[in-house]
Amino acid sequence: MLFADIIGQDKVKSHLLNTVKEKRISHAQLFLGEEGYGTLPLVLAYAQYLMCLNPKEDDACGECSSCRKVAKYQHPDLHFAFPVVPVGGNEIPISDHYIKEWRNFITTNPYGTYNEWLDAMGAGNSQGIIRVEEGREIIRKLSMKSFESEYKVMIIWFAEKMNAEAANRLLKLIEEPPTLTHFFLVSQSSEYIISTILSRTQLVKVTRISEDGLFLGLKKKHVLDDDRARQIARLSEGNYTLAKEFIASSVDTQQNFENFTQMMRLSYMGKMIDIIKWVDEVSKLGREKQKVFFAYSLRMIRENLVINQKQQALARMSVEEENFASRFANFIHPGNVLFLNQELDKAFRHISRNANAKVVFLDLCLKLNRILKLNI
Repeated sequence: MLFADIIGQDKVKSHLLNTVKEKRISHAQLFLGEEGYGTLPLVLAYAQYLMCLNPKEDDACGECSSCRKVAKYQHPDLHFAFPVVPVGGNEIPISDHYIKEWRNFITTNPYGTYNEWLDAMGAGNSQGIIRVEEGREIIRKLSMKSFESEYKVMIIWFAEKMNAEAANRLLKLIEEPPTLTHFFLVSQSSEYIISTILSRTQLVKVTRISEDGLFLGLKKKHVLDDDRARQIARLSEGNYTLAKEFIASSVDTQQNFENFTQMMRLSYMGKMIDIIKWVDEVSKLGREKQKVFFAYSLRMIRENLVINQKQQALARMSVEEENFASRFANFIHPGNVLFLNQELDKAFRHISRNANAKVVFLDLCLKLNRILKLNI
């Protein structure tokens, strides 16, 4: 993958390019970012640039023998470890058992999510894990001399899925790797990585894609007019995965609006019977639609704050949304907007990680009841 293929993230791209040009590449780096921000694509492009035989000023050449192999993820000095599920029988699973599926997955969907990877493996209800056997395999691979490149690169995707035994086995190797060997760990949740691994890695934080960056990326990768691309970029909160869901799904904006107004009204009134009925209904939506609903809710909170602050010219709402905001905006103010955003974002994260939807929505409504009644 080339840096030119990545949506936005110009600041991170520049940082990574400079580490290579200035020959100050940390041997162990932790790339931390939410799904949809482009964390894995950045690492893939970084690895290709690092291994390119004829690098340009701001990207790999894309044409040399090394680039062609890296682009197919078949370079002998580029290695991957990722969460896997049992393959059947008594054999303990390692990444190599799924390398064909993995190459196809990141080729067709480099912004793919953990749940999409589980589907690609046919995991069913199983959860992917990086086991101690994977740790042994990583040590074996990296103990060998490089075949073609000056560098050896090990990319560990969803490093938080390493169990403690696997992580502990890799400690010494991560701390003192062979010469010109680099570990690139990719993670969403560093709190689930053991502290001794964290202390041995240099953090590269990948934040959400800028609205302008996402807009340009959507225009480049999808057939969208300017208005639609801008609307999706704004709704998606810097998350390309979510933007693709807006494009591909038949999400009914009217349904999101009705669910948002119901959630706010019922939460404010605090009538438990009615809240539970609403929670039962919204919990029947698919997980992806629930995530889109939370993204929509975050946008509505922001737009209502804009109205509350008498900045109507900056608001981006439909006529129906504006009519609702004329009555609702008084409840969204600087005294509670941060708490509202925190709780909605937390609910989005819980749903993304397969938490029980009824528990998430009920807990959210109870918290909204208190937050909406806070004074300015």
